[in-house]
Amino acid sequence: MSIRSEAAIPDSSLARAITEFVRDGETELLFNHSSRVYQFGALAGLRRGLTFDRELLYAGAMFHDLGLMPDHSSPGERFEVDGANAARAFLKAYGVPEAEIDTVWTAIALHTTPGIPVHMHPVVALVTAGVEMDVLGLTYGQYSDVEREAVVSAFPRTPDFKEDIIQAFYDGIRHKPDTTFGNVKADVIADKEPGFRTGNFCSVIRSSPWAGRAHDAGCGGHG
Repeated sequence: MSIRSEAAIPDSSLARAITEFVRDGETELLFNHSSRVYQFGALAGLRRGLTFDRELLYAGAMFHDLGLMPDHSSPGERFEVDGANAARAFLKAYGVPEAEIDTVWTAIALHTTPGIPVHMHPVVALVTAGVEMDVLGLTYGQYSDVEREAVVSAFPRTPDFKEDIIQAFYDGIRHKPDTTFGNVKADVIADKEPGFRTGNFCSVIRSSPWAGRAHDAGCGGHG
């Protein structure tokens, strides 16, 4: 069972360097997940009739969770930004044009922001499409049994992948929970730490130094 050639990992020196770098820098769980994100994203691109650069999509997919790893995690940036910055530095060293690097950076930075990437550059849209398939299964039914089995055969999911990936997210962001404000990863912290209270957009507005009457409640009556 093989993956369609149009969605295969690019056979290039850059792609091989990306593979080696990410394999050395991530856990097997995240490396296989990122590889599946590329495959599912590429298959989504073919199904949607999009024209996309496979090397750039591969870079975005493979680096998208690197910011969860201690060696690439900053004290105060969102993990998505850490991964995007790591990709930028790597691609710059390989002479990739700045405009293409910006596309990869954006794809990684926005991969946890639902509803926006789908309207952007194909590489940006397809990194998120791969993530939404592999982690959330949102488009599970849009892939054939043969496609799903080929991807998972090449890059296996752990028997308890659902809980394993949630734990990996938590391990990568638990030291900087404030960076999850306004982001789906706040749900991860709340799941692992029942007493955690997420930031509240309305509370930020009401507590700003601007003059005006403020209420104690946040949006919808929350904190």
